[in-house]
Amino acid sequence: MAVKKNNVWSYIIPACGKKERKPKTLQKVLQKPTSFQRLSLLDLSNPISVFSEDLSISLPGSKLHVFTRLELKVITQNFSSSNFIGEGGFGPVHKGFIDDKLRPGLKAQPVAVKLLDPDGLQGHKEWLTEVVFLGQLRHPNLVKLIGYCCEEDHRLLVYEYMPRGSLENQLFRRYSVSLPWSARMKIALGAAKGLAFLHEAEKPVIYRDFKASNILLDSDYTAKLSDFGLAIDGPEGDETHVSTRVMGTQGYAAPEYLMTGHLTSMSDVYSFGVVLLELLTGRKSVDKNRPPREQKLIDWARPMLNDQRKLSRIMDPRLEGMYSEKGVQKAAALAYQCLSHRPKQRPTMRAVVETLEPLLDFDDILEGTFVYTVPESDLKREHRDSQCKKKFKEMNGQHNHYRRHHHPDRRSPMSASAIHSDSDASLSYRGQINVLHSR
Repeated sequence: MAVKKNNVWSYIIPACGKKERKPKTLQKVLQKPTSFQRLSLLDLSNPISVFSEDLSISLPGSKLHVFTRLELKVITQNFSSSNFIGEGGFGPVHKGFIDDKLRPGLKAQPVAVKLLDPDGLQGHKEWLTEVVFLGQLRHPNLVKLIGYCCEEDHRLLVYEYMPRGSLENQLFRRYSVSLPWSARMKIALGAAKGLAFLHEAEKPVIYRDFKASNILLDSDYTAKLSDFGLAIDGPEGDETHVSTRVMGTQGYAAPEYLMTGHLTSMSDVYSFGVVLLELLTGRKSVDKNRPPREQKLIDWARPMLNDQRKLSRIMDPRLEGMYSEKGVQKAAALAYQCLSHRPKQRPTMRAVVETLEPLLDFDDILEGTFVYTVPESDLKREHRDSQCKKKFKEMNGQHNHYRRHHHPDRRSPMSASAIHSDSDASLSYRGQINVLHSR
């Protein structure tokens, strides 16, 4: 969605239009209320409301810093490719560093700077939504928005830097170290707390785009929700749902939302169930590289979530059996509930949090053994190796017999090779065994 200079959103924030020229009719400043009350998107879009051109003043309790584009070019080294972190639907993200001399009251810290791509999937509306929600909402499991830049057609957002990146990268990136069970449950709990906070707010918020790539991780695997561009104010009063255009990500959106456009907090619960299933299985919600029956994770895995005998089939093999069996059963049953096709049968996010919290204390994680079944092709190769081993022994025995009777003072030139081969054969001769692992 390309950014347009003249639209309803530039009426709300006229300073986002031309850099120096400001309409005289919109110079009133909204006074901060004495008690904190979050402004909603409906408040901002109300034509009878007049807001400050500085969102940091308009949004009560925001404490946002308004950066210039020049300042952000400095802290990111002119958006250097060496500082490039990644790119999403909003646009590219670069790492930067703010020193303590840039702004009074702003401490020195690493930051992530996100630039709106004018030709990307999102536009000024999503940028504004992000500022409105994250500018007012504060919680340990929501990423912190430090400030923004709005100059001419440029839209930028400045966040706290999350050193471990997204859950998507940690869970699915090839050649990465597998996330341990305890870290997975900590991430699930943190994300659940973030959603519960949104749903239980005085003015409820529906996140609408809960997925692995939008869950960011700090150095100790604390999960924080990011990217609020698709968030929306939830139903209030006697309203049961919000009717809206279907938006989100394939594989995560609740089926009733896709069919009707009716959005409730239960839509977020369903998406949480998908991510919890990804944490259990180590598989993406949709993976076209897998066999046809396994490409859609929910269709493949959900029928096995309530069968304890089949749970081991869907568990992430990279965990190598190092997980709490009781914890897996509880988490699988929770995922099954969250993924119910009937929204009323899904638990609230507060109930999800209460279910997950005890899982961090389970201590029945296996300390050592798991069974590794060698593939049939490997068995054939190992059988061949064992035959070679037997043959080497026979050859070595015959040579020693020859050496004792004919060359008592000469060492066999085959002895070193024979020892090496025996060693290789013994290493490869495994068959179906219990492989012992010590943590």
